[in-house]
Amino acid sequence: MSLIDRAEARRKSALAAMDPSEQAALGQYFTPYQAALIIAGLPRMPEVRTIRVLDPGAGSGMLTAALVDRIRAMNPDAAIDVIAVEVDEALRSALRETLSDIEALGNVQTTLVGEDFLTWALSSDERFDLVIQNPPYAKLPTGSAQQNLLRSAGIDVPNIYAAFLALGARLLAKDGQQVAITPRSWMNGTYYSRFRREFVETVGIDGIHTFESRSKVFGDTGVLQEAIVVSVTRGQRPETVKVYTSHDHRDDASLRSVAYDDVVTADFIHVPATEKDAEAVTWMTRHAHHTLADLGLTVSTGRVVDFRSRDMLHHEQIEGASPMVNASHIRNGQTRHPIGAKKPEWFHTAPEVASKLLVPAGAYVLIKRFSAKEERRRVSAGVWQSDDAVAFDNKLNYVHQSGAGLELSIARGLAVYLNSSRLDDYFRVFSGHTQVNATDLRQMRFPSLQQLRELAPVDTTSQHMIDTAVENVLTAAEIAA
Repeated sequence: MSLIDRAEARRKSALAAMDPSEQAALGQYFTPYQAALIIAGLPRMPEVRTIRVLDPGAGSGMLTAALVDRIRAMNPDAAIDVIAVEVDEALRSALRETLSDIEALGNVQTTLVGEDFLTWALSSDERFDLVIQNPPYAKLPTGSAQQNLLRSAGIDVPNIYAAFLALGARLLAKDGQQVAITPRSWMNGTYYSRFRREFVETVGIDGIHTFESRSKVFGDTGVLQEAIVVSVTRGQRPETVKVYTSHDHRDDASLRSVAYDDVVTADFIHVPATEKDAEAVTWMTRHAHHTLADLGLTVSTGRVVDFRSRDMLHHEQIEGASPMVNASHIRNGQTRHPIGAKKPEWFHTAPEVASKLLVPAGAYVLIKRFSAKEERRRVSAGVWQSDDAVAFDNKLNYVHQSGAGLELSIARGLAVYLNSSRLDDYFRVFSGHTQVNATDLRQMRFPSLQQLRELAPVDTTSQHMIDTAVENVLTAAEIAA
């Protein structure tokens, strides 16, 4: 068996022996064989006599084995110095075996650090040419010792994996490279905004590998997060980013070179994996220039959480009840109520409670927060208009103006735009998840108010008419200019 084959056998053995609840608590998702080869294949080979390698949260040593194997093949004369950090004592036996295998190759020195990486990294003055990692995925509880420790070091992140990325970047030598497989969630949204800004100020993104399949990269671990591999270099900002795309970790990847500014922006990181993705970004950048805030509009999440409000929800309309609107009421760009849904369609409670949960009469744009598997669109919107107060389900976002309804023509035009293929294509590049969060909508770009009014008459049940109108209205402004 090869070095990689033996490491893979240890990975599978360690995975089989783990308690799933303990694994989840530690956020451990071991790197499969083929994924390890992809990750180890992204960095350039450092032109130094001794290559210093760091593997934070090394697990059974799969990533280190893959990287050392590649270094030996490409630069057989280089000495290699590896530090593998692993806090889980149950994994250290397998890790020691892998490190022993690596040392047996000759001209390789390894050190196993049996500590928590966060603590070790914050006190270390080591610097590395290559940092390779599959960091743990677990939320940082507010006020926890780990969060306080990180904040005292100027690292403010909601998840441990982002802390690993930040610390790995700090431990790079000049021109050192870090490559990591993580969820894509850090690339947009306010939760990671501070981390994202500081990260791209410290390192330049030079390589990204995306997977079309959301579920197969870590198939034997049960992970459904959308994983992405990112390679960065400390102190460099390349002109282009190499973007690799494969169906999953087992397939050959396609490669595109994308201008750096088309990937990394002040607000978020695009991942234009295909020419279609790149065209979606270019079109949106050229034609849509306003945020909702610029337009004087606000987006909020529906106020009624069904499982907390069971005694307020009713299947039949009773005296004094208000409409209870949920995602099932939005179909083909329109909002219809009632529809005889399985879920309660009416809301009624005491006036003092209702005043906090109901939204005033008026016109609003509703956007589904979650898309069903069978839906072809990520973004699905409709207009709600009524002369009475209404309850919106928590699984909806709604656009309003300072808590009140919108001008009807603005609402209708906005629904047309949100249901357009141009917007949907862009959202898939902009966002790495199927949810449509209020935060995402606040960061998106929209037409002007006048352009929205021009879109208002369009039939939202016809995708062709929506797309034609959006194309005509938004490109007309460029032609006029």
